Amino acid sequence: MAQNYPYQTPAYGQYPKFTYPQQVQVPPTVSGGPFPGFSGVTQTPVTPSAPQIPGMLPIEESYIENILRLNKGKTVTVYATFENNTQWNAKVFKGNIEAAGRDHLILSDPQTGTRYLIPMIYIDYVTFAEEIDYQYPFSGSAAGLSSFSPR
Repeated sequence: MAQNYPYQTPAYGQYPKFTYPQQVQVPPTVSGGPFPGFSGVTQTPVTPSAPQIPGMLPIEESYIENILRLNKGKTVTVYATFENNTQWNAKVFKGNIEAAGRDHLILSDPQTGTRYLIPMIYIDYVTFAEEIDYQYPFSGSAAGLSSFSPR
């Protein structure tokens, strides 16, 4: 039997876990298919979208790639780490954001004309020399941004 300790609070730097209720609409079953209760057509449950926090991207649209896409054309410094590399373990890239995908970032260095395709898995962090565009007007889903269901 689990004991409840109401006087315990999360440690410094930790936050209590909040979850959003998940409501799933299940279609009614129709008999007459190959199996009782199945009509032969598979339907995907509909999950409501997460609540919107003013000034923040929706949970399913706050991926790093989307933030980088919102800042396309800006000059950034990307810090990347390549483990088990004897030549260079860490590398710094400077350039303008050309594109960002779920698993990569494309930078162009205006001084050398070199373009870099950097896998996101190696990126530690990105610094901007100017203000970061993070808030934008959208109606449900912004064009050109990835949208995935929350985990």
